[in-house]
Amino acid sequence: QVLLVESGGGLVQAGGSLRLSCVASGRTFSNYAMGWFRQVPGKAREFAAAISWSGSSTYYADSVKGRFTISKDNAKNTVYLEMNSLKPEDTAVYYCARRLIPYSSSWSVAPSAYEYWGQGTQVTVSS
Repeated sequence: QVLLVESGGGLVQAGGSLRLSCVASGRTFSNYAMGWFRQVPGKAREFAAAISWSGSSTYYADSVKGRFTISKDNAKNTVYLEMNSLKPEDTAVYYCARRLIPYSSSWSVAPSAYEYWGQGTQVTVSS
């Protein structure tokens, strides 16, 4: 069993920044790609960003490209999401997730491709 714990959410004004962190339990963190998703009430969970198992490659949804940066520290079992130039439409619960299979070489924006999920952290951007 893998436990993912997010932190760093909060209330910020439009144009501001936040940094989310997600710490994973277990000793195989470095073998898996990770992703960040977000969800607002009444809507499906939406892909935001992903990073390869090695941390050398990243992939972003068009809605966050150029504003968000995902990074991975395998030594600390932690994945980060740096969010800049935040907009009210970025308001959501943000979840980190671990890919289902290790050493995956293809990107996936589907929640079904991720096996473990954190409990989520609320991000609220005021206008």
